[in-house]
Amino acid sequence: MARVWKFGDSINTDDILPGKYAPFMVGEDVFHRYAFAHFRPDFAPNVKSGDLLIGGKNWGLGSSREYAPMALRRLHIGGIVAQSYARIHYRNLLNLGIPAFESMAVTVLEDGENVQFDRNAGQIVRESGEIIQLTPPPEFLREALEHGSILEFYKKFQRFPGETGEEG
Repeated sequence: MARVWKFGDSINTDDILPGKYAPFMVGEDVFHRYAFAHFRPDFAPNVKSGDLLIGGKNWGLGSSREYAPMALRRLHIGGIVAQSYARIHYRNLLNLGIPAFESMAVTVLEDGENVQFDRNAGQIVRESGEIIQLTPPPEFLREALEHGSILEFYKKFQRFPGETGEEG
């Protein structure tokens, strides 16, 4: 089961990882321990692999620094579902292999609730049995996530997911 960590609107990259905890400030091996340090100090010590972050509108606004989503990757979150994203941050999430879904339906989820999350099917199943259907990721993204991320896929195959290798 995944725990729901619910956040509101306009969560910015400094909320996710304050600049003073950037990898070059505190070290590559520990920076992720400071995720949401000022905004929600209970998060990093208690988040478990596969947990689900729920956001409101404009998740990830602010700077495009990649170490904010990298901190979430190092904590092994299962995915993020928000009402909308800042586009550069959204792309950073996908590049790093963090499933990111857009949906208004998740407003019914409660902080601390336990759910089953199937990123490939785009489904959240509540303990009551209620199913929240998200738009599943496109095939090219599922392909990339199977290999860890878009970047890892490219390193392995020297092409982007969805390309046949014959383009060009």
